[in-house]
Amino acid sequence: MLKSRRQKLWPFFEEHAIDLLLIEHPVNLRYLSGFSGSEGALLLTQEGGWFVCDSRYTVQAAKEVADLVLIEQTQRLEAVAELVRQSGGYRVGFEASHTTVTQHQGLAARLPGVTLVGVGPELDAVRNCKDAGELEQMEQIASLASASFEAVLPQLQPGIREDTFALQLEFEMRRRGADGRGFDFIVASGVRGAMPHGRASDKSILSGELVTIDFGAIKDGYHSDETVTLAVGSINTRQQQLYQTVLDAHDRAIASVKPGITCRELDALARDYIKAQGFGEYFGHGVGHGVGLDIHEKPVISPRSEAVVEEGMVFTIEPGIYIPGFGGVRIEDTVAVTSDGCRLLTKVSKQLVIV
Repeated sequence: MLKSRRQKLWPFFEEHAIDLLLIEHPVNLRYLSGFSGSEGALLLTQEGGWFVCDSRYTVQAAKEVADLVLIEQTQRLEAVAELVRQSGGYRVGFEASHTTVTQHQGLAARLPGVTLVGVGPELDAVRNCKDAGELEQMEQIASLASASFEAVLPQLQPGIREDTFALQLEFEMRRRGADGRGFDFIVASGVRGAMPHGRASDKSILSGELVTIDFGAIKDGYHSDETVTLAVGSINTRQQQLYQTVLDAHDRAIASVKPGITCRELDALARDYIKAQGFGEYFGHGVGHGVGLDIHEKPVISPRSEAVVEEGMVFTIEPGIYIPGFGGVRIEDTVAVTSDGCRLLTKVSKQLVIV
């Protein structure tokens, strides 16, 4: 499996005329080698490669990285440079999106006469389409997160603080086997719902308010992402209109997910509907984003995206309306693209719930 993932990189060797490819970003390290630690380096040829780490990770890497040569070192850059020299490579690719100027300068100083070639965001894009094992992992963690939310939902009553509910949800996820929360939960009630990234605060949730809850878990490196907006007690006609508009936009986009449609077209399906209902100025972010080993990864579902949907992609559909001084609604599911459509990985019903 890991070897087949690394084979996705081989076109870069031809395209950029490189002899070796250096990978250091932890997410890409995990995807390409199986290593789950926080620091290491992967130096690849088209025939194989080396995994470089220090003594903190040697035992772990020996268990997780089965089919590469393991090199223990105290100075990672020096060890990588020595491997390059030994291999006789003259052009070395590196992750342009994740390499700092200091890292680049340090490697260049150690490799006079070697050309360092930046490989851009297309390198991360090898993770766009998930394999069967990844899809199974992602469905399991999404189901765990959804079940955790439904288990603590009865505790969402007038008077509870946003951060208290967020803590209860995180505890339930961990109790059910998650490694932790996938990101800082958003719990935004009342007028705070107008903040798309309104992290849980010490505000008490009141009757008559809408509450937007954006939550996700992480397990074995993979993330889930789901957003539910609920009504606490009776809500007024305008609040109901906002909710129904976002739900309709959400449903229109999900119904259209299939291989071949562009991400820009998916975004427009939701965005144009919200605009037609008179709320276009209150929806500013993209309709969705990829999910996997990163909580935000390719593809991006936005008006500027050039990507085309492919089978195996996993991404969110999450339209919203955010009105300053009034509140907001966001509804989000994560979908896995199939050969003829998509299936939901997240499980909480998105019909309006009044608690």
